[in-house]
Amino acid sequence: MISRGKAEKRQARGKRLSAALRENLKRRKAQARGRAESIAGEEARPPMPTPAQPRPPDFRRNRGSE
Repeated sequence: MISRGKAEKRQARGKRLSAALRENLKRRKAQARGRAESIAGEEARPPMPTPAQPRPPDFRRNRGSE
């Protein structure tokens, strides 16, 4: 049988774990919202022009009809 002291300790632990899980969920939701906002912001911006890069040398023996 569980004594009164153990029951109170278990109940207190359960409350601490519940509070920690709620805080973790709030933090994860905030992070997800931040990521969604940053992605939406990137899609709204026009893409940055990239400088033309030279093609790497082609070392194949049979280049075909290129």
